[in-house]
Formats: sequence, C-alpha cells, structure tokens
Amino acid sequence: MLLKAELLEQIKAGKVDLIFRRWSRPTVKAGGTLKTKVGLLAIKAITDMAPEDVTAAEAQRAGFADVTAFRKWLDTMKPGHLFQRIEVGYLGDA
Repeated sequence: MLLKAELLEQIKAGKVDLIFRRWSRPTVKAGGTLKTKVGLLAIKAITDMAPEDVTAAEAQRAGFADVTAFRKWLDTMKPGHLFQRIEVGYLGDA
C-alpha cells in the first residue's frame, strides 16, 4: 500500500488513524505492520464497507475536511470492487 509523505507524517503525528482504500485485492492484513519512509505502521483493523457509509467523523480521522472532500479524493482513485476502512497507528522507526 503506497501512502503519500504528507499522510505518513500525519499518521506519525497522531493526526490521522484511518485510511480508506478501494482495490481489487487487499495488500495489508489486520494485525500486520507496514514499513514506510517515516517508520513502522501498525495495521490495527480492516473493515469492508461501502464508500457512501463513510461518516463525517471518519472522513476527519482520515485527514479530510469533510465527507465532500473525501468523495472528491475517492473519485481520483483507480477502480476496484473492494472498499475498506483501515485503522492504523505509528509504531516507531523501522
């Protein structure tokens, strides 16, 4: 799973703890870790859901101003039949 540097910094700072992804097949598993440029991330939980079920609070936890900003971002993502809500946390230097 590729994450932009700005998002990684927000996760490291504790400002973001959710990531949303739309894909053909998952590339991370709950309970796993992800090595990134800023350090190691914990993949705490993964939930299948529909994009229209994303709440304002979840959009903000993912770093978006609101649901409208989230949907605008989602429209730029490549298609996929699986949409997931991924809870993450920063573990430290890798």
